[in-house]
Amino acid sequence: MRILRCAAAALVLAANVAGATRAEYDAAMLKLASDSGCMACHTVLPAPKRDDGLPPIAPAWRDVAVKYRDDPQAADRLTKIVLSGTDPKARHWSARIGPVAMPPNAGTLREADARVLVNWILVLVP
Repeated sequence: MRILRCAAAALVLAANVAGATRAEYDAAMLKLASDSGCMACHTVLPAPKRDDGLPPIAPAWRDVAVKYRDDPQAADRLTKIVLSGTDPKARHWSARIGPVAMPPNAGTLREADARVLVNWILVLVP
């Protein structure tokens, strides 16, 4: 039943953004990211050090898009990361972001929504 609801939600989201302009699509993705709590740590564009002098909490999505632009498995890999979180011992953004690991989001974000968001992030390459 949960799979059917997720599939239905993905179809509704896809239908809502399929005919959207780029600005409407960006707005829909930012709303999804904000509603899902992603914007508490991530930014779209690279951010300077915080007011306390520490690096940003999480990588900017533009940096993620650049890092994974040539990886054909990026969408699957990043969707898995969004849902299951990151390993604090495997720090591939070390020295560029804070020491906080990304928590798992499978309990608050449907896989279909995570995939749509990841696919949007991956096209943010300058």
